[in-house]
Amino acid sequence: MAFFKKLRDRMFKSSSKLEEGLEAIVDEGGEETPPEADIAPETAPEPAAPAAPDPVSEPAPAVEPAPAAEPAPQPGLISRVLGRRDGPVKRRVLDDDMLESLEELLITADMGVDTALRVTANMAEGRLGRRVSVDEIKGLLAAEIARIMEPVAKPLPLYPKRPQVVLVVGVNGSGKTTTIGKLASQFKAAGKNVVIAAGDTFRAAAVEQLQVWGDRAGVPVLTAPEGTDPASLAFDAMTRAQDDGADLLMIDTAGRLQNRADLMEELSKIVRVIRKKDPDAPHNTLLVLDATTGQNAMNQVEIFQKLADVSGLVMTKLDGTAKGGVLVALADKFGLPIHAIGVGEQIDDLAPFDPEDFAKALAGVDG
Repeated sequence: MAFFKKLRDRMFKSSSKLEEGLEAIVDEGGEETPPEADIAPETAPEPAAPAAPDPVSEPAPAVEPAPAAEPAPQPGLISRVLGRRDGPVKRRVLDDDMLESLEELLITADMGVDTALRVTANMAEGRLGRRVSVDEIKGLLAAEIARIMEPVAKPLPLYPKRPQVVLVVGVNGSGKTTTIGKLASQFKAAGKNVVIAAGDTFRAAAVEQLQVWGDRAGVPVLTAPEGTDPASLAFDAMTRAQDDGADLLMIDTAGRLQNRADLMEELSKIVRVIRKKDPDAPHNTLLVLDATTGQNAMNQVEIFQKLADVSGLVMTKLDGTAKGGVLVALADKFGLPIHAIGVGEQIDDLAPFDPEDFAKALAGVDG
């Protein structure tokens, strides 16, 4: 729950963009209705029929009793989930025009055309012609996003194989180095013996950053002189991890530009070399994506999936963007496991991916 609050607060740019758009859509052509009106009014129970008078007894000549209070209206499903509001609530009929506006809004939130169309179609199923409020649309949107994300929400698998080799890839600035440091620290705290290989041998800052995380977590960081062949360092790291009986070996790589064939060949070389030590390595290949890149993340997944056999994703920087919807598009198109998401620089700002929490945070639904 603590991370959900953090996620909800720090994904404000994405959720507020959607909320503002939803309010504008409902305001256009919407009208105020009593608070008990609901997207699923048929869920309200029928009021009990008055009891028939006893045919034997005479009517009592007493003073007329006060009329019985009518049963209070029962909220429908969405209102029960989201909580009722006092006072009039603006609602708009869910029709083709409104759906088109919703589709455009989700596309601007970087969900992509195909995913936006699928999400809105599912939201509208069986509800066309009903009047809906902003909160009700948020609830429907969160439920549909969670449905898409549920199959891909998987923690990083841990195998009995020692060392388990985790290759971490991604473009410059995606947050690879920080992600490795956070994961290593978390696994170390969980009792795992972890080794880090600073494979970005051409960027001194990346090596120094990993060393800081290694010192903080008590995890050894293997380095090499600047300009050393990264494949050679990876081979030496495999040897060290095997000798130390390490549970996990995490290998950092340089920030590959997806349009640079020479750098991608270097990545392929790392894989070929570590497979001389273990034909099954790497056991995981994590692609770290920067949420601020929006739809460009889709291209990165396509390229890295072909060249590095990506097994799972980590999404960082969700706190600094209004493009959080791209994670929904990634899940919908590729179906790759999403192991963790990041919303800041501290170690506890990276957490396992929870589809329901993410969906609520993105749609702006309170927990």
